[in-house]
Amino acid sequence: MTHSDLPQPDRQQSDLPQSDDAPLVNDETFKAASHARYAELRTHGPVQRVRQPNGLDLFLVLDHDLARTALMHPDLRKDPEIARAALDAAGVTSYQGRGQGLGANMLMADPPDHARLRGPVARTFTPRRVEALRPRVQEITDALIDAIEAKAAAGEPIDLVEDFTAPLPVMVICELLGVPLDHQDDFRRWTLAAVAGSSSMPSPAQREGAEALNRYFAELLAEKSKDPSGEDLLCALIRLSREEEGALSDEELLGTAVILLVAGHETTVNLLGNATAALLDQPEQAALLRESPELLPGAVEEFLRFDAPVEQTPLRFAAQDVELGGVVIPQGTPVVVSLAAVGRDPQTGSDTAAALDRLDVTRTDVKHLSFGHGIHYCVGAPLARLEAVVALGTLLRRLPQLAPAVPYTELRWTERGIMHGPIALPASLSATEATEATEAADAARAAEAGKSAAKA
Repeated sequence: MTHSDLPQPDRQQSDLPQSDDAPLVNDETFKAASHARYAELRTHGPVQRVRQPNGLDLFLVLDHDLARTALMHPDLRKDPEIARAALDAAGVTSYQGRGQGLGANMLMADPPDHARLRGPVARTFTPRRVEALRPRVQEITDALIDAIEAKAAAGEPIDLVEDFTAPLPVMVICELLGVPLDHQDDFRRWTLAAVAGSSSMPSPAQREGAEALNRYFAELLAEKSKDPSGEDLLCALIRLSREEEGALSDEELLGTAVILLVAGHETTVNLLGNATAALLDQPEQAALLRESPELLPGAVEEFLRFDAPVEQTPLRFAAQDVELGGVVIPQGTPVVVSLAAVGRDPQTGSDTAAALDRLDVTRTDVKHLSFGHGIHYCVGAPLARLEAVVALGTLLRRLPQLAPAVPYTELRWTERGIMHGPIALPASLSATEATEATEAADAARAAEAGKSAAKA
C-alpha cells in the first residue's frame, strides 16, 4: 500500500489551537474522566492537536475509521531514528526507541523488520497452543476464587485486582512461556514500572523495571538454550531461531520474550479489571450473563469496546507530511490513536453516542480496535479472549453474591502511560455466603468429576 492508495480528504487544519493553547491530555484530571474529554475533543474534529503533561504536542485520532487508516498508514512509523529526531526537536531528549528499553521487539518495529520479528511468534503462538491452555486457565481461576472465598470467610478484605484480575494473567502467560512462578510478584512489579509514565519519556524507575526484566529473561533464555526441548513457547522460539536462518538474533529473542510477558499480561489485567468493575457497578448486566452464559464471548467484545484496556497506542511519527481526516500532520510530528475514543465513536453507525456510553452485554454490532489493527494487531488477542471468557464466567457463576465495597465513581484508575484499568476493586462477600459458595462449588466440581469418571 502506498500513500496515494489511502483516502485523501480535503486539506485543512484542526480548528483547535495548535500552539501553547493545545488541550492537555493524559494528566490526572483527564484520566479521571477520559471518555467525557474524548467526546468533547471529538466535537472539534476527528483529529486534534493536543499536549501531554511532559510538554510534547501530538495529534490525537478519535475517529474509528480514521484510526484504522492511521494504524495501517505506511508514513506513520515507529522508526526510533525518526522518533529521536522529532523528540529532540521538541526538547524531549530522554526518549528510548525500541520499546522503552524492553529490547528489540515487534511492537516497536516497522516493515520489513516487523514481519521478521513477528513471524516466529505467529508461527509458534498458534490457536491450538492457546486452546490447550483452557484447562489450566480454568484451574488457575478456580484456585484464585477459592482463595477469595477463604479470605471472605476469615473476614479479610477483598481486592479483586490484587486477588483476581492481576495474578491470573501473570500466571497464564508464565504457563505459556514456560516461566517459573517463583518471581510472579517481581514480574508484576517490574512490568508496572516498565510501562509507567509517558509513552515518550521513560523515567528512571521505568528504565529500572525494563532492565530487571531484561536481566531475568537473559538468564532464563541462557538456561533454556542448553536444552530447548520443552513444550513451552520460549523453547519453541529458541528452536525456531536455530533452525531458520535470519529468524531471531539473541538480542531479538530476548526482546521478544520480554514483550510477550509484558504485553501478554498487562492488557488482560486491565480487560478483566475494567469488565469486573463494570459488572459490579451494573448488576443487571451481570445477571444477564449468569442467566445466559452463551453471551460471554460477545460480552467480552463489548467490554473491550466500552472501556479499552489500552487507552492509547504508542507513539507513531510522520515520516513525511500526512493528511488524516482533513488535517495536515507535518513531517516528524507524533501521532497517537485513542483506542478508548474509537470504541465510542458514533460515526461507526452502530449506535448513538448516548447508547455507546452504556454497557450492553447483549450488543451484537460491536466495533472496537482495542487489540489494534493492521500489522500490529495483538498476537495474543485469542489468549486474552479465552482468559476473559473463562475468568469472568467462573467469577459470575461461583460468586453471584459479590458486591462492590466502594461506588464505581470512587474507583481510582491507573495513571500508567497508555494503559487503562482500576488500581483496586474492593468487594464484599460475607463469611456465610462464602462458605455456601465454596460448598456449592465443591459439589459442582465433584459432580463434574463423577460425570468424567462415568464416561471413562
